[in-house]
Amino acid sequence: MKSIGTKNPNFDLSTVGITTPKCFWNLSPAALAEKTISLDQGKLTSTGALSIDTGKFTGRSPQDRFIVQDAYTDEHVYWSDVNKPISQDHYEKLKDKVLAHLNNQKEIYVRDAYACAYAKYQLNIRVVTELPWQNLFAYNMFLRPDDRMISDFDHEWLILGAPGCKADPDTDGTRQDNFAVINFTEKTIIIGGTAYTGEIKKGIFSVLNCTLPTEHNVLSMHCSANVGKKGDTALFFGLSGTGKTTLSTDPDRKLIGDDEHGWSKANVFNFEGGCYAKTIDLSENKEPEIYRAIKFGAMVENVGFKDKSLRLVDYEDDSKTQNTRVSYPIDHIDNIVYNSRGDAPQNIFFLTCDAFGVLPPISRLDRDQAMYYFLLGYTAKIAGTEAGINEPQATFSACFGLPFLPLHPTKYASLLGEKLDKGSSRKDKRIDVWLINTGWSGGPYGTGSRLELTFTRAMIKAALSGKLTDVEFTKEPFFGLEIPTRCPDVPNAILNPRDTWRNEEEYDKQAKELKELFETSFEQYKEYYDKLS
Repeated sequence: MKSIGTKNPNFDLSTVGITTPKCFWNLSPAALAEKTISLDQGKLTSTGALSIDTGKFTGRSPQDRFIVQDAYTDEHVYWSDVNKPISQDHYEKLKDKVLAHLNNQKEIYVRDAYACAYAKYQLNIRVVTELPWQNLFAYNMFLRPDDRMISDFDHEWLILGAPGCKADPDTDGTRQDNFAVINFTEKTIIIGGTAYTGEIKKGIFSVLNCTLPTEHNVLSMHCSANVGKKGDTALFFGLSGTGKTTLSTDPDRKLIGDDEHGWSKANVFNFEGGCYAKTIDLSENKEPEIYRAIKFGAMVENVGFKDKSLRLVDYEDDSKTQNTRVSYPIDHIDNIVYNSRGDAPQNIFFLTCDAFGVLPPISRLDRDQAMYYFLLGYTAKIAGTEAGINEPQATFSACFGLPFLPLHPTKYASLLGEKLDKGSSRKDKRIDVWLINTGWSGGPYGTGSRLELTFTRAMIKAALSGKLTDVEFTKEPFFGLEIPTRCPDVPNAILNPRDTWRNEEEYDKQAKELKELFETSFEQYKEYYDKLS
C-alpha cells in the first residue's frame, strides 16, 4: 500500500483489514477539495466553499441505524425502535463487505481526529472514507490533532465510511441496502449505502452518549453553548429547525460549540471541532456569522444555485431537500472560545418551534418543569417539510436528541436533575431554565405569523443579562408556565400567546389539544418523573 500524507509511521492499515493500493492520510482541506473537483464530485462556490451532492440520502436514516447486541450493550443499551439490535454475525458479514469494497478502490482517505475538548475524556478517532469530501467533513467536524500528535496517533474508535457498499437485506439483517452500525465492544462504526455525512458525526455522538454517562457520570447533551463577557455559560437545547445554531451564534457572546457537549463536574466542553448548520433560507442579515463562515474550507451539501456560471448559491432552493447543510471548522466563526470549554451553565434554554401558536415566546421553568420538558423534547413539524404532512404535527424527542441516545432517556434526565440541584458557579448557585418558542404566534401555522428572530434574540439577551430577574411574572392556565409581563425591546402584546389570537376560545381549544398531546407522550416517563420530582 502506498501512503501519502502525514501519519503515524508505526501504524499500518492492514492491521484493521485494509489493503487498498493507495491511501491519502490527513490531507489538507485544499488537497481534499482538489481531489473532489478532479473526480467530478463537487465544485467550488463563489465564496470558495466546496459544494457537493450527497446523492439519494440527504439526511440521516434512523430506521437503518443498528447497534451490535452483545454482553456490553445488553447491560447498557435501551433496546427500542431507536436502538435496533443487530447480531455479531450480521455485523461481521457487513464489515467484511465494507472492507472488501474499500480494498477494491484505487485510493481511499484517512483522517486522524478526536472528540471531546476536555482532555480527560478525549476520544481518538480514525476515519477511513471512500470519498475525499467525506474526509473533508471529518476534518471540519472533529477536533484536529497537530502533526506532533499525529506522529504517534493511535485510534480508540474506527469509522469506515463506504457509500458505494450496499447491504443485502435478505442476508445481512438490515432493513434496506444502507446501514450504519455501531459495535461498542470492537469500537468500530461501519457506514454503507449512504453518503450523507451526518451519519459520521452522529455515530460518534451516539458512542459518547453511551460511554460518558455510564463510565464517567458526565451528562452528554444535544445542545449548543456559548459564554458571555462575564464568563457565564448558556446552553441551548433544541431539535433541528428550532434555532439552536442560530441563537447560540451571538456576536456578543463567544461560541463554545453548536451541537454536542458534555457537562462534567469541572466544566461544559464541546465534543466537536466544527459546526454543521442548516442553510435553508440563510441570509447575511439574519445569520451573519454563519453566512460569513461559508468560505474556503467549508462544505455545503445539496444546495442549488442562483447563477451556475458564477456559482452563486441559492439558499432558498429546497428542490433537493429542506435539509441543506454546511460544515465548517469552528474557527470560521470569529467569536469563539478557543479551548471550547466553559463553566457550569447559569442559563439553559429549551427551544421549540411551536407551529400550533400556543406556547409563550419565553417562559421560566422551575426544576420539575425543566425535567418535564427535557424528557418531552417537544417541537412541531410544519406542512411541506416532509411528505404527507399537511398541517402542524407535534414531534417529541426525549432530551432533544432521542435518535442518538443508546441509554434510557431517564438516565440523562436523572443526570440533568443532579446538575440542576448542584447549581452553577455563581453565588446563589441558581441555574435559570427557560422555554423559548421560536415558532408561531397569533394562531397556528397558516393563520398566525412566525415570531421574529429579533424578538427572540432580545428575549434571550434579557434572560442572560438578568433583566428579567425583577420583572413580574404571570402563570398561564394550561401548562403552568411563568410568563414575564414585560421584556426589554419586545412588545408586551406578544408575551402572552392567548392575547395574540383573534379568537381566545380558539386558542383555548388549541391549547387543550396540545396539552393532551404532551400528556400522552409523557405517559411513558410519568412513573419515573413522579419519583424524581
